[in-house]
Amino acid sequence: MVLSVPTRLIKSLSRQSSPAIPTITLQDVISNNKGVAKVVLKKGKTQLFKDGSPMVYSGAVDRIIGRPPPKTGDVVLVADGSEKPIGWGLYNSVSMFCVRLMQLENEAARDPYCALNMEKLLETRINVATELRKNLGLPSVETNAYRLVNSEGDRLSGLIVDIFGDIAVVASSAAWVEKYKSDIESCVNRIPEINHINWRSSVELLKEEGLDLSSLEETQSPPSKQLVQVMENGIKYVVSLEGQKTGFYADQRENRHYISNISNGKTVLDICCYSGGFSLNAIQGGALNVIGVDTSLPALELAKENVLLNNLDPHRLSFLRQDATEFMKEALSRNELWDLVILDPPKLAPRRKTQERHLICQALQNARGMYRNLNYLAMQVTKRGGFLMTCSCSGAMTQSGIFLPTLQAAASMAGRKITVVRQGGAACDHPIDPSYPEGAYLSNVLLRVL
Repeated sequence: MVLSVPTRLIKSLSRQSSPAIPTITLQDVISNNKGVAKVVLKKGKTQLFKDGSPMVYSGAVDRIIGRPPPKTGDVVLVADGSEKPIGWGLYNSVSMFCVRLMQLENEAARDPYCALNMEKLLETRINVATELRKNLGLPSVETNAYRLVNSEGDRLSGLIVDIFGDIAVVASSAAWVEKYKSDIESCVNRIPEINHINWRSSVELLKEEGLDLSSLEETQSPPSKQLVQVMENGIKYVVSLEGQKTGFYADQRENRHYISNISNGKTVLDICCYSGGFSLNAIQGGALNVIGVDTSLPALELAKENVLLNNLDPHRLSFLRQDATEFMKEALSRNELWDLVILDPPKLAPRRKTQERHLICQALQNARGMYRNLNYLAMQVTKRGGFLMTCSCSGAMTQSGIFLPTLQAAASMAGRKITVVRQGGAACDHPIDPSYPEGAYLSNVLLRVL
């Protein structure tokens, strides 16, 4: 859907010689585009969204003005209680988030070409995201695996784009992303390094968006390549484009590199190792011996392939298929301890699917218990005076601030004293919008265990 901006308004702006306050408003734009619905917020609910929070939840909406009513994926105005527009976004008639805000009123005034024009906005935002990564030094001679678009952090809620060499993997978790698929692919294809695009639709998330899954399955196409070789901080990896998430966890890049700085001369245990990212960095950093443990056979096959790819000594680095809890309990029974332990489990706290507080609290408490028990064992298999790098990719744990208290509870259970040496999160190519703190999901804590 392309909505036009009145030419006379754009010309009047171009004639301004000084940075005067822009005269164009969304109301001016909408006067030239009939049929755009207006989502009116309840009294007292406006400021959160004026401050930039992109997810307008249904409980904040008072009424919708427009006939016929908007359909999922339609451009809509978002207005305060007096019906004055505060921004525009994309509507969803099914999701608990009924509008994903794309541009605020003051932004539309500064950039009227993008006002109510999703195709133009996509082009602008993806270009801005690309420029940010270049300014961060990505890609580089030593790293060609990174995140190009990070959903809300790059002002495109529901869209993730990861780059693996000349392949872009697009992860779609919003109905609007599916609607504008061809426009997104066109923007990504204009990036000089990209030769292939792998589109991955998050079926479960899109079901909550009300998307017709039967039509989705018909449009799904297999990746042009199933395996691709990438490099991160000088270490080579084989990435499965059919693996977890987009295929590779670029968010841990800086944390993996840190491990290489503290591994020299140490014995290392990498729990939930996936394809061996932390393990490879430990060996590259001079670790005496590394053991990686995971339950996924495909992931472990990739890890072993990565050892060969980097010409590493297989006698210093081994991978085992076993449950994390069982492995650590058996190690304790043999009194087997390590200088450095890494614990990076999958997400244990479920994503929030409800606004009901008691259900959220219950799920969080269940997750806290699982994290406590895993870290209790991890601390016990860490030598006194050694390091434990422990992670949580559960946004609910990070955002609630209970991860550190959970680690302290685990230390008390284990009869250990811990000190926080370093706290990290996702790598710099995973920007976070402070007006949407829910975008912060990864916690990475380095502990000294006594």
